[in-house]
Amino acid sequence: ELVFSFPEVHPDARLRVSFQRTLRIPDDDRDHSLPPGLGRFPLRHVDDFSSRVPGHWMERGGVMLPMFQSEAMWLNFDSDFIGEHNAEYPFAVMIAAGKVNAVTGGTWQPALTGRPQDYVVVPEQPWLDGFCVQKGLIRQFVAMPLGDGYSAEEQLTGKAEHGGLQIMVFPMRRDAFNEHYPVQIAERYPAPALCIDACASPDMGLAPGGRMRQEIHEDPFDFRDWDMSRSSRCFTHLCNSLVWQAITHEAPPTTPPTARQYTEAGLPWFEYYSDTPALQGSDVLARLKSVLELGRERGTNPLPENAAVAPDRVIALRKGLARDQVREGSF
Repeated sequence: ELVFSFPEVHPDARLRVSFQRTLRIPDDDRDHSLPPGLGRFPLRHVDDFSSRVPGHWMERGGVMLPMFQSEAMWLNFDSDFIGEHNAEYPFAVMIAAGKVNAVTGGTWQPALTGRPQDYVVVPEQPWLDGFCVQKGLIRQFVAMPLGDGYSAEEQLTGKAEHGGLQIMVFPMRRDAFNEHYPVQIAERYPAPALCIDACASPDMGLAPGGRMRQEIHEDPFDFRDWDMSRSSRCFTHLCNSLVWQAITHEAPPTTPPTARQYTEAGLPWFEYYSDTPALQGSDVLARLKSVLELGRERGTNPLPENAAVAPDRVIALRKGLARDQVREGSF
């Protein structure tokens, strides 16, 4: 996992980001539940393999991970819980694929934008599975070779220049954190966040896959609460699995099961509920063509094992509530 740390802001201002292996949901014009985590992708420092990686990887620095073509992933976010404040430290996190913002579809910028909101807020946003195309809907992150025209970057810019994932993190200002979450004697600690992981060309880009029900939550804080003078960023290179083996001399993880195999085994899918309002979604990202749509236009089949599924085991995850705890709604 990546750990973004800001000790100059607060000794416990730490955000952990892990890259989760998962099922590729079918691209079948249906809105699917959240798929499971199948463990973390391995991460390696690009600098540790300087003699074997492409030169432009060394220029960008960062880390690398292996992905098979048409494999899916999701990002898991976890910030430190600070007992005396009875809260997790908040962060604004900007995510881009090939320098295309995954929330707005805009081009990469080195600072946050509040209108439209081009970032997610942790801990309000526990994970992100794809491109925000409509309110309550995303298109799953699916890896495709850079240069084949499928990635969001290539569809929107016409270039296969960057690939990978870009992450930039901004902490909340300490005075704002103290104001929102004053020091107190916590009566109890909340249950730990539920993380579902028990959570050719060497370059790969992320393309839009099947539709999934997932809200990108509105920022509940004042935009001025974010510390714009402090940030940390990382370029995550997505490496073709065969190239990964040549670079690291390590075998990549095995291919994940298909959605049909997983469902037929009786394993669970998930729905996540939160009272935090959701963003409307990006008109730019909504116009992207999925991998399947582009493949059909070209007369190819880029998504093997795309059979529709009908899960009969869906587990509801509710923010801040135990499994059997009753939620008090509006009266």
